[in-house]
Parts: sequence; C-alpha cells; structure tokens
Amino acid sequence: MSLCMGCMREIGDNVKCPSCGFDNSKGQHSPFLPYGTVLHGRYIVGSVIDTNGESSRYISFDKQTGDVVIVCEFLPMGLFERENDETNMRIRFENDDIFRKLMSDFISYFRTIAELKDFSALIRIHNIFQENNTAYVIEENQDLIPFEEYIERSNGHLDWDIARPLFMPVISALEAMHRRGLGHYAISPKNMYVTAYGKIKIAGFATANERKRGTPLKSQLYSGCAAPEQYENNFPIDSITEIYGISATLFYALTGNLPANAKERMKDSRLLMSTSTVKRLPPHVVTAIANGLQVKRENRITDFDDLRSQLSVSHTAQAIQEEISRTANMNVKKSDMNKNNGMSHRSVAFIASAITVIVLGVLGVLFVMQNPLQGAFTEGAVEESTAATEEWTGETIPNYVGMTYEEAVAAAEEVESITIYRDAEEVYSDQYAEDVIMEQSPKGGDKLTASGDISITVKVSKGVQMRELPSVKKKTVNSAAKALANQGFVVNAEYQYSDEIEEGRVISYRDYKSGDTLEDGSTVTIIVSKGSEETEAATSSYE
Repeated sequence: MSLCMGCMREIGDNVKCPSCGFDNSKGQHSPFLPYGTVLHGRYIVGSVIDTNGESSRYISFDKQTGDVVIVCEFLPMGLFERENDETNMRIRFENDDIFRKLMSDFISYFRTIAELKDFSALIRIHNIFQENNTAYVIEENQDLIPFEEYIERSNGHLDWDIARPLFMPVISALEAMHRRGLGHYAISPKNMYVTAYGKIKIAGFATANERKRGTPLKSQLYSGCAAPEQYENNFPIDSITEIYGISATLFYALTGNLPANAKERMKDSRLLMSTSTVKRLPPHVVTAIANGLQVKRENRITDFDDLRSQLSVSHTAQAIQEEISRTANMNVKKSDMNKNNGMSHRSVAFIASAITVIVLGVLGVLFVMQNPLQGAFTEGAVEESTAATEEWTGETIPNYVGMTYEEAVAAAEEVESITIYRDAEEVYSDQYAEDVIMEQSPKGGDKLTASGDISITVKVSKGVQMRELPSVKKKTVNSAAKALANQGFVVNAEYQYSDEIEEGRVISYRDYKSGDTLEDGSTVTIIVSKGSEETEAATSSYE
C-alpha cells in the first residue's frame, strides 16, 4: 500500500497525489520525523500539520484500525538535536533535566485531556507513549472547517443565537480543564474548528510552559486573544487568563474582528464595535464580553460560572411557562395518568380549583342579579361591603418594581420558593433608571395561592433613551471612555497636538460639547492631546 504523505490516501504509483496535490517526491526536513516513520509499530507518520515551541503535529495513518489520525510529538525547540532522516532525539547534557521535566508536564497534560472524554469540544486522545527519546500523543482526526472560514461563510460574523450554542460547550470544557488544574491558554479563531454536526472542536493544546513568556520554551501567543499577563515573564496564568481568550474569540465571532493586541490595549483599552453591531447584539452580551476583556485582571470576570451567567440569555415568560409545562409533563407518572384519565394530581387539582372559582363567580353574578335588596344601600356602604368580602389575608407576591435587578435577585434568594427571571426585552423609560425593574409578572401584591416554586418574570429598564454627554476635558483617555461607556455611548478617539492640554488627556469632543444629548448607543469621538508639537519635534531631534 502506497500512501500520500499529505493526506494518507492511497496513491498507487503516483508521485503527486490526485486527491490533495501533495508532492511525495520530496523528503521532510529536520528536526521533523522522516516521511513514513512507523511509531509504536502501527502509526505511519506523514507531513507536519503545525508546530509550536513545545510540539509538532503530523498527519498519520493507523495500520491497526485503518484510520487517519494525528500524531503529536513532544518537540521542544532548542533543547535537542535531530538530523535529516533520523528519528531518535539527542538531548544535550546541560538540557537533560529541563527536557525531562517539560516532557513529564507534556505527558501529564495530555493524560488529563484524555480523561475528559465526555466534553464534546475537546479532542479525543487514543494513545500516549514514549519512543525515540521523546513522547507521542495520538489524537483523533475529523473533517473540520477552520473557525475563521466558518465565520467568513457566515457573512463575516455570527448572530448571538447561533454563537451561544457553539460557545457554551467550549466554556464547559475549559471549566472542566481548570478544575483538573490545567488550562488551554491559547483559545483563538486559529485554534478552533467546526465539525460537520455544527460543534466546535478546540485544537492547539499545549502546557502552560508554552503559553507564557519566560519559560525554557519558545512561547506561542495569539495576538488579540492572549491576555496581557501572558506577555510578562513567568506571570502565573489561570482561569482569569483563559476567560480573556474565550471572550476575545467570542468578540471575533460576533464582530468579524479581533480585539487589538493586549500590549496595545494596555495603552488604549477601548474595544471598537460598530453601532450596528451593538444594536444587533443583546446588551448583556456586549457587557459580558467587555467584562471578560478587561485589561486589568482585577476588573475581569474571574470564573466560568460568572462568564456563563453574564452571557446567558434571559428567558421570556412564555419560554419559562413552556419549560415548566414540558418538565411537568415529563414527570407525570404513568399510574397517575391512568387514575386521572391522563392528568397528574397537580393538573386535576388546578383544574378543580379553576372550576370552583368559575362556579362561585357565576353564582355570585346570579345572586346579584336576583338579590331583592340590590340598590338598598348607599354607594359608600356597597364599596365597604365589597372590600370586606374581597380582603385577602394570605400571602402575596412580593413587589420588585423599583428595585435594581441585582437587588431583586438577592431578595428572592432569601425566599426559597421564588425564582427571578429577566425578560430578554428591555425598553427605555423616563421613569425608571437603567437596570431598575419597571414591570413584573405576576404583579406584586397578587394573591399567592399556589404551593411550590414560583417564577416571576421582570422587565428591566434601559434608562432614558436620550443621554447627556459628560464633561471629559482634561480627563485621561481611560477615565473619559469609562464615563462615556457608563452613559451608554460608543467611544472613538482621535489624536492631535495641543499646547494647552498635556499628552494623553482629552481636549474636547469632535462634533459635540458637554451637555449635549444623544441617543443611547451613539458613537462619539473624543480628541486626545499628543502633547506640544514643539516638544515632540525637540525629542525627535535629540533621538
């Protein structure tokens, strides 16, 4: 059997593969394994797919199963020697301890990945073994679409309804990894693929040694997705670092663009997002991404539960009711269905209560129509009598209108049976401030007659639609941008020389002035000082 070293299909006597066009007449250069190398007595190694400072991946063929697989070889650049046509590594004496420690980390890392086989976003590991004085990992191979190509095919960006089910399994997989004490730290569009079934698969796995500066390995970081701390020598990286990467990749999926490089964002932390994109996305998603991409670690989302919570779409009252009905129907016991003609005890009780209320209402109307004393009382006396009849002394639904959403959730947590749901639809209001509850269903004060869990849907105000531009003159870029963002504006910056305002501080707005009112979500441009032009010229001359 003659295999193409580029795709592992049979090519017979052909030198150039008729399937993929790979030229099989040339050899593979060191330090990579020669074409046709057989590992572990079963894996035929082909061409290199990708490489980083820690490992390289080859397209390969499993003689035992007949499947195409991926061989990942521990290949720490600069710590070994291997000439053309050689398979065994030669480790320099002075590097031996470092090499063995890094290889041990590599093996341990992939053994843990292999154990997390229940997470759809993670690759399947078939085998791990040592040979040729190094270590090998055998990964599954699937027909995958590069994530960047997937986005390009999707008109350059995804809607949130499409992105959400794609990314949630990725967040769960990363969370599981961190619970086991390891991370990915290189989540980016280049390390994600989409399966034929519409699921994301993560690639680019490597130990933390490869994902930060200052280790014996030549680090590989992905611009726009690597967190600021990854550029610092041997800075500890953790779930907060991971959240930056997944947030940056989600930003790319929803906008078609990556954030600026983290080192650049340390000087200017703005996230540029068009007004049309902001309006297209749910506000809580925009906020979650911004919180996940905070340059300062102390301001960033710190755990995956919080990230998932901030990204989650709030249920509408209808969706909640449908879910309750579906769950109730699933939990009905067959015996109960038979006893009550297919209805659960709860359903029968509910219908019986409803019939009772209707019957009593009808009898009440008939009584009023036939009551010979009707009209014999004064209007005030009738109202007093009615009020006394309808007075409710039992429990009532709490009133959350006027509270912020966070205050309502905190208050509801003290009542075990009540759960607050946030309606996805938010509206502007001149009466209620932003993030304050303006409506709820059922209403506060309504009779609480049902037992068991109670779901209350609240509608949250977006605040006033017209916002006033705050004074930003002489503020730093960051403080001005923060003040404008808090008011709901999207900020751009232009730079120009100024003899009056020091470098890095705001001179003015470009088209507006403080006190002007604009619609929420409007884009405003601030003019930032570059300092004195004469000072700049003098400095340049000196240099």
